[in-house]
Amino acid sequence: MLTFEEKLAVIEDFPELTRKDVSMNRVNFHFEDSLYEKTTVVYHLHPNGNGFVYTGSLQAYEANQKGLVNIRDFTRDELLEIVRSSIDFLATEEVVAPPVEELWKDAEGHSLQLIEEDDRWNIYAGDNLEDSFGGYDEAALYLREEGFRRR
Repeated sequence: MLTFEEKLAVIEDFPELTRKDVSMNRVNFHFEDSLYEKTTVVYHLHPNGNGFVYTGSLQAYEANQKGLVNIRDFTRDELLEIVRSSIDFLATEEVVAPPVEELWKDAEGHSLQLIEEDDRWNIYAGDNLEDSFGGYDEAALYLREEGFRRR
């Protein structure tokens, strides 16, 4: 386990972080260029060696409900890696894929839109929601059974 001073030295090597002393001799480090409202990378680093690093929704780390990972027992390399990952996460704009939209028509010329929205596959007739499914295959099967084909 690194000491408080060793952790400080590792974290202070990141020039993009700003140190902010807080109560009870704890220290926070902020990434002011964050693309998000969240700027805290290191939270409540304490002289006893305890502290947290914000990882948000990064899959590589087991974070608590606030997106924080306890770094008390981290090695130097682990600390370097998690701080870099946090900064990179806050500096990267989330790419949101546009919803998938498909036009389906039947033999009589009626058309329906199949649109992926919020993890659901919704079928619309104009502005009216006709049905909603949990998966694409389920929605497509329904449309085929009703005589529609993708166009």
